[in-house]
Amino acid sequence: MINLKINGKEAQVPEGMTVLQAAQHVGVTIPTLCNHPDLHATGGCRICVVDVKGWRTPMASCTLPAAEGMEVETHSEPIKKSRKTILELLLANHPQDCLTCSVSGSCELQDLAYEYQVEVPTWGVKNGRYVADSDSNPFIRVDMNRCIQCTRCVRACAEIQGRFVWTMAERGFDTHPVAGADTDMLDAGCESCGACAAYCPTGALSDKMSFGCGRTHQVKKVMTTCTFCGVGCQFELNVKDGKVVSVTSTEAAPVNGNHLCVKGRYGYDFIHHPDRLTKPKVRRYLLDGGKKATSGTPWEWVETEWDTALGLAARKMHEVRSNYGADSIGVLTSAKCTNEENYVMNKFARQVLGTNNIDHCARL
Repeated sequence: MINLKINGKEAQVPEGMTVLQAAQHVGVTIPTLCNHPDLHATGGCRICVVDVKGWRTPMASCTLPAAEGMEVETHSEPIKKSRKTILELLLANHPQDCLTCSVSGSCELQDLAYEYQVEVPTWGVKNGRYVADSDSNPFIRVDMNRCIQCTRCVRACAEIQGRFVWTMAERGFDTHPVAGADTDMLDAGCESCGACAAYCPTGALSDKMSFGCGRTHQVKKVMTTCTFCGVGCQFELNVKDGKVVSVTSTEAAPVNGNHLCVKGRYGYDFIHHPDRLTKPKVRRYLLDGGKKATSGTPWEWVETEWDTALGLAARKMHEVRSNYGADSIGVLTSAKCTNEENYVMNKFARQVLGTNNIDHCARL
């Protein structure tokens, strides 16, 4: 443990923490834009600067190691003035369309501009320098007019997904992220996981499928578990007017945190698809007790209740087992089930049915 002072108060924090982490550890909030706890710190945006006693210039707290005896001021007047100036510089060349921006309400730049009461400079380039929705990726909307060069998309792609699609191009005023060698995201090896959009603090990268469908304050968030495989990733469904309009990853998910694959983040439209089955179906002749149907086609699929469908399945398996033996039945499990569910199916096959005929799509 090391001892230091933060805003005049004694603090004791574990060795190895940065000043930003030490402040958070004792309940002091230092604003950030380029920093995220899942990503390595770069000290690029300078919003998190603090005054350190005995040091000549303000220091970026996200990269400054906390040291024994250090005295830190996180919200002195010079520091607040510095942050306000940085925000003014960012807003000078940022579109001023918060009223219609799809991420209004969840934009970190907007929140800080409100907190520090920043007035947008009259100078600067506020019209579109780049073409909005410029990439052909079907899931991720790219609008570099809103980019603040925080590089969170670059680091998320490299450190979370390991694809290295994004990089920074050009210099000075023209600096901006590009995919690959300034090509389309898919051509640069993008897997459409959406990590770059999830970690973007503004609307530079956002979810194309949910664009214009509802902003943060308009939706109800429901925590759920992904249905596509057995990993058990969790996320929040954003529901508006009884319909799922988007998915938000969350740090509260114990298995995956903010990380999701393309199926988990964008594969939700099946929920409201008109062809989705919501009740079990069985062949008509089974409901007629095996007799020839008096109306309709015997092989026609008809909806029924779960108890009826499960009862029919159990009865037919019992008949087959009794007439032809347990090895006349085979069981297929799935990689979309959890390990526990596959284990239960294993016990069902071997102990209830009495057969070793069980297989799995991944051959495990």
